[in-house]
Amino acid sequence: MNYMRLNITELHEKLKSGEVTSDALVKESLELSHCVQEKCNAFVTILDDAKGEEVTENLLSGIPFGVKDNYSTKGILTTASSNTLKDYVPFFDATAYANLRDKGAVPVNKTAMDEFGLGGTGTTAHTGVQKNPWDQTRLCAGSSSGSAAAVAAGVYPFALGSDTGDSIRKPAGFCGIVGYKPTYGMISRYGLFPFASSLDHCGVLTRYVKDAAIVVDAMKGMDPNDMTTWDSSHIHLNDDLSADISGKKLFYIKELCDLEYYPNADEELISHLNNFHETLKKCESLGISVEGVSIDPTLIRAIPAIYQVISCAEATSNLSNLTGLIFGPRGSGENYIEMMKDHRTKGFSPLIKRRLVIGSYVLQTENQERYFKNAQRARRLIVDAIKEQFKKYDGMISPVGSGPAKLIDGSKEMLKEDTLALEDQLQIGNFGGFPSITIPNGFVSSLPVGINITGNCYEDQNVLNIAYALESSMDYKGQIAGEVK
Repeated sequence: MNYMRLNITELHEKLKSGEVTSDALVKESLELSHCVQEKCNAFVTILDDAKGEEVTENLLSGIPFGVKDNYSTKGILTTASSNTLKDYVPFFDATAYANLRDKGAVPVNKTAMDEFGLGGTGTTAHTGVQKNPWDQTRLCAGSSSGSAAAVAAGVYPFALGSDTGDSIRKPAGFCGIVGYKPTYGMISRYGLFPFASSLDHCGVLTRYVKDAAIVVDAMKGMDPNDMTTWDSSHIHLNDDLSADISGKKLFYIKELCDLEYYPNADEELISHLNNFHETLKKCESLGISVEGVSIDPTLIRAIPAIYQVISCAEATSNLSNLTGLIFGPRGSGENYIEMMKDHRTKGFSPLIKRRLVIGSYVLQTENQERYFKNAQRARRLIVDAIKEQFKKYDGMISPVGSGPAKLIDGSKEMLKEDTLALEDQLQIGNFGGFPSITIPNGFVSSLPVGINITGNCYEDQNVLNIAYALESSMDYKGQIAGEVK
């Protein structure tokens, strides 16, 4: 039996009954890891010496999982998929990861990602491109590309991800699985390599909404090492999970989701948006009312630029410690300036270099007002506009991207001007720190597509319950890409 196809609760029951051991689950997951690595290049490190853990009453005890390679793991190679850290072995654990280990969960690999999380394609890792298990000519999206590919291929029931713009939720959509980032600060970011600190979220990729609730329950909590964490001890996501959502109200943004705003739509976009509107009918059949609302198109079109300015500026600051002098491979040169320049020039991919140049430019004194501060103001306008809707609605529903996963070949040209805001609108969840979850809702061109539910801060239970009810009414929960071709 392929146990890794089961959900967390089913695995726990089989462990408790003695039908299978934790060692056997770990062995199976490791074997699948090597198979998927050959086909999808999903991992930086496979922990072949991993052993099972004692099975306790905790649902996660003895169960294998994957760890995105930007979570610090003591004594385990942690590269953030960058040549600048290709030999880095941390001396401490990230809090979120340590919380899972304390519950008895077993890490079996470190998953590949876009370098330092600064990409959305899964093509910039120092170990190469991550391929979509549904179709290896397609992207997984990023930056949590390896985690998404592994969960979709059935390597284990869950893997850790991080989300700065849509880096959990879009890979989940492209790979036909669940991707959940909770409210900002519910999970400690201590030990997560920072990209853009005001936008970064820890989270999880699973194949079931219930599994996402179980894992985040185990990851979350106050942490004195992260001053942005808040007390969520009164929140019990799994225990309070309910499909009874009659009377809930959702909204969608017309300018993003209605086909009339895309006069040059291709067949995939048409199918994707039609599929989305069919899902809205499914919502109504469950007792959820759904209404389209208009939000200033100027604000909507500004989303990608706002994200680019703020994220690049914060990344420039956060990655300034990567000098090659205090850790990482030493650069060559006659003095420390030449050594740093050599280290960063050789170590960073072209994408990282471009983003750091943008970040440095917008932070220059003469440019801050025009670019960085204006981007912050525009971010606040968007957050306020969405929060205004949350006074009337329980959440926002939207399609993930403009269709299914794009081809790896030609990925640099994949975004069209008229769909750029649609591709990037999940960044709203990071601008406001909102809880946000992607679930699969069908297929376009024989590839999975997804929808997203985003709610107001601290209303994670509400968001999960809506997603759980929708998932329960559709045929796409728990799907696995099948035999990787």
